[in-house]
Amino acid sequence: MPIRSSSSAAYIQSTSPSSNGVPSTRPTSLTIHPSALFSILDHYLRRTDAQHRVIGTLLGTRTDSTVDIKSAFAVLHSETDEQVAVDMDYHRAMYDLCTRVRPNETIVGWYSTGSDLNTYSALIQNFYSQETAPNQAVHVALDTGTEEGKGAGVKAYVSSPVGIFPKPENCVFVPIPCELRFHEAERSGLDLLLSPNPSSNQTDLDVLASSLTDVQNMLNRVLAYVQSVLRGEVIGDKAVGRYLMDVLGTGVEEDGGWTAGLQDTLMVTYLANLVRSQAEVSARLALTTAA
Repeated sequence: MPIRSSSSAAYIQSTSPSSNGVPSTRPTSLTIHPSALFSILDHYLRRTDAQHRVIGTLLGTRTDSTVDIKSAFAVLHSETDEQVAVDMDYHRAMYDLCTRVRPNETIVGWYSTGSDLNTYSALIQNFYSQETAPNQAVHVALDTGTEEGKGAGVKAYVSSPVGIFPKPENCVFVPIPCELRFHEAERSGLDLLLSPNPSSNQTDLDVLASSLTDVQNMLNRVLAYVQSVLRGEVIGDKAVGRYLMDVLGTGVEEDGGWTAGLQDTLMVTYLANLVRSQAEVSARLALTTAA
């Protein structure tokens, strides 16, 4: 998304001095959620042919040593050989909208596509460090793997000033560990995306069957482990045993525990569908009476 000539973007010159000192709080590790990665990839796919890379703002939470990135949004910018322009008004307007939806998320840094780090990256890093002060801003570089000889991957950086009197364009990017974190509810979607031949014609029953097959394979693996421990072939792990007891103990204590739980689930599903059908019938009868 290039910036139009009539935009209110603020041009960042490489000769401008830094107005703030370097924040003292520096993270040592970073976790990023799939929703943020998908937002970055969607921004990259919607770029114009003239754009070499895209940038945007990262939102999330942080502690003294860890940054947890949960979402991201695109920021308009353009780069030339002489200067880089970032639409700061657009950035702040989008952040205000995001805080209304997710008030617990704050600005933690910025992202860019590609693996190139240059002077413009240092200038943008300085701007976001002012936005996240007194905390250090993080930079996530997403390599899409579209360039020949380069594979896809994600890297995270923090900046460190260089020189006795550091300038915004004089800094070195220090890599920090980056980890992908997702919730259990997101696992099925990620497994579908990571499958070698994802089919767009899969129905809900196909997805359910695949999930049940995965669960069955997990149960078979657990059963094989338990049987190996009982035969004395493997030394049992007490932590694993306690975990299995917590997960499976409730259903094993009583005869028919699993069956009763399944029947309860089916009954709730049936009642929900019945209520939905009654609501639809009532709505249609109301429209018929009004006509």
